[in-house]
Amino acid sequence: MEIHGSVALVTGANRGLGKAYAEALVAAGAKVYGGARNPDSVTSDGVIPVQLDVTDAEQVAKAAAELTDVNLVVNNAGVGVLATPLTANIDDARQIMEVNYLGLLRVSQAFGPQLAGGALVNVLSVASFRPLLTLSTYSATKAAAWSITTALREELADTLVVGVHAGFIDTDLAAAVPPENKIPPAQVVEATLEALRAGETEVLADDISRLAKAALVA
Repeated sequence: MEIHGSVALVTGANRGLGKAYAEALVAAGAKVYGGARNPDSVTSDGVIPVQLDVTDAEQVAKAAAELTDVNLVVNNAGVGVLATPLTANIDDARQIMEVNYLGLLRVSQAFGPQLAGGALVNVLSVASFRPLLTLSTYSATKAAAWSITTALREELADTLVVGVHAGFIDTDLAAAVPPENKIPPAQVVEATLEALRAGETEVLADDISRLAKAALVA
């Protein structure tokens, strides 16, 4: 896919990985809408703020009706809390599923029909392949998101559907992780843009995700 001249929507574009995606796409010559619950929190130069809570069906439908020029969607919005299966708070687990899986699906359904010839990028995780005990509810949502990404790839035959996997990324979600055990957002973004340009459907952004995928195949 040619990124220069494309029109992108990035969800969760106000911080962390989403902000890095939005800024890199602007630098690559795309027009970029940055979705966030609070559009005032989208402050990157060249990024057009859009009010978009991916758990709000009306806001998602409104965005799709108004942003008819979008041909590249980056489903980045995500949340997570530390929880093992037996200690997980059910309300927390439900909220994580609402954002990480149902939000991704809701945005994909709303924008999918207009993406022919473009691309849909779903930010997944190494946890899609192998659950992490202390992030068990988060891992479950990423496994579900990986599954629906594969199905979307089959249904959206004229659209490049990309699944992005990485271990810990240096964002707020991984604030407690030692620096040597996480990678910068720019590394994930760069690998994603390379995949878009090459027409590749999967991004394994670090050694952890590559090893986990290889173990799964084995």
